Amino acid sequence: MTQDKKLSRRTVLKGAGAATLAAPLYSKSALASSGEINIMMWSDYLPPDFISAFESETGIKINYTGIGSNEEIINKMKATKGQGFDLISPTNNRSLQWEPLELIQPFDMARVKIDAVNPAMAKIGTDAWNFGGNGSHWLPHIWGTEGIAYRTDLWLPAGDAPSYGDVWSEENAGKTMGRAHSMMLGAGLFMERSGEMEPGSIWSAYNDEETMRKVWGQVTDWCVARKDRIKLIWNDADTQKNGLMNEGVVVGQTWDGPPLALKAAGEPVHYQAPVEGAMAWVDGMSMPVGAANIDQVYAFIEFAYRPEQAGHAIDSHGYNSPVLGADAFAGDVYKKNFQEAYPGESLGNLNPWPAEAPWYADVRTEFVNKFTSA
Repeated sequence: MTQDKKLSRRTVLKGAGAATLAAPLYSKSALASSGEINIMMWSDYLPPDFISAFESETGIKINYTGIGSNEEIINKMKATKGQGFDLISPTNNRSLQWEPLELIQPFDMARVKIDAVNPAMAKIGTDAWNFGGNGSHWLPHIWGTEGIAYRTDLWLPAGDAPSYGDVWSEENAGKTMGRAHSMMLGAGLFMERSGEMEPGSIWSAYNDEETMRKVWGQVTDWCVARKDRIKLIWNDADTQKNGLMNEGVVVGQTWDGPPLALKAAGEPVHYQAPVEGAMAWVDGMSMPVGAANIDQVYAFIEFAYRPEQAGHAIDSHGYNSPVLGADAFAGDVYKKNFQEAYPGESLGNLNPWPAEAPWYADVRTEFVNKFTSA
């Protein structure tokens, strides 16, 4: 994304040349088919009101399994050979890991109202997830960022924006949290900004294993030396919320949704893109090869791609929707929180998570284990 002071939530969602919404591509008989759908998705993505509205309208029961990491999705699908679930939610940058597994199937795009979503995010599916030239194996569902959350009643950043380095600082020792692998990447971005590592090192690590080992070796040594300053390592949304509210965490590297949900509820919590740039991601919807409830999958996608339903959902979970017009159905609190989370040129300074090859994920796990076991 290029820097542009006029960037806003609306321009991020619409992308270039957003298309006019087409008529819904579903039939009443399809929605009346009832049955059930088995969904494995991030733990806070389907608010109770969304589930009840979908079930009431369609008669389709949602069996919802919440997860907290991409590794959980991949490992579950590998263990079951793609059976047991109708819809899963991999992140956009994991396509290189999914393609060789052959555990998900392409969507029938004639049954998907793809014009309802941001064209740039829809293009991720046709470009990065068009496995074997057989069509898109991924549809955009939720987008968000990873940045810095903090308790406004207990700590404030030194400047206009916090830094990834605040999680590792001596000032905040014993009162910080993060997810191991992304917290370590954030540490690397801080090291670059503070002159402790060559600029561009973190992104160059995605190019080849030799470079990755050199860069992450340096990052890991730096993090291990400061590990005693970290109070909590989280792996899901609830752990982030609990850390900020009950575990004595003052500042942490988190997803945007959990702290913004707390902020919307009136808690003294703020989330903001750090000076190094927030990490941006898009979580999607994919259909395993063993999906048994196909009609119900397309009924769910149609429902999720309605602006009104998407808008109500982001009001609840605090993340963002790729559905065009969803923000019109979100409340004023959500809109205010979004502007405060990404002030100034923050949206132009986002860092999209690069695609991760299988070798990268495997080697990163080595360094993460070295850090967590230190």
